[in-house]
Amino acid sequence: MKFAVSPAPIYALAIAGQPEKFPVNRVFCVGRNYAAHAREMGKDPEREAPFFFMKPANAVVQAGHVETRIPFPPQTTNFHHEIELVVAIGKGGADISVERALDHVYGYAVGLDMTRRDLQLEARDKGRPWEFGKSFPKSAPIGSIHRAVDLGSFSSAAIALTVNGKLRQSSDISKLIWSVAEAIAYLSQYDTLEAGDIIMTGTPEGVNAVNEGDVMRGTIDRLGEIVVRVGQ
Repeated sequence: MKFAVSPAPIYALAIAGQPEKFPVNRVFCVGRNYAAHAREMGKDPEREAPFFFMKPANAVVQAGHVETRIPFPPQTTNFHHEIELVVAIGKGGADISVERALDHVYGYAVGLDMTRRDLQLEARDKGRPWEFGKSFPKSAPIGSIHRAVDLGSFSSAAIALTVNGKLRQSSDISKLIWSVAEAIAYLSQYDTLEAGDIIMTGTPEGVNAVNEGDVMRGTIDRLGEIVVRVGQ
């Protein structure tokens, strides 16, 4: 029996003010990169080496100021929001120095790392991988990418998330334990970065559950907002 093989879909994100799109290659995520969030997850926030997990490219959903919908995923009763600064890699490389790391950044965006928290914690407690908790389709709504060349210096900016109009998360990207440059440099020691890679840099404190019908509004100063409703 012969099967027709269709090309894999290309997942891409809009670029603010530009007609072209940014094709997504891989999605890397930095775990527990704000001290207060590490504490609320029951971990020591001291500056230990960063760790990473991954999401598939089909986790990415284009979001923006117009409401975007994502499904409530199966096999969970504890679906959590995590607002994050997203970094788009425009130039690949290995063993990148901290001093040169930002040369590899194409731009920045607002994103959500949606998490099946019950599955993640169950896997963590059993010493198993987090894939079922983190790596599933449409679990990373991301706004338009704002080019680094247009933003200039971008090491401090308010980051916040509301759910149904009530503030849940509020911090500043300057509070990242591992800065964008440090995260890029560290990751590039273990894996050669490629153009199109996305790095989600971690979430501040205040993560909590959302339910069908809830509306999340995530903002980062100078990067605009994303509005995401749970449920199709």
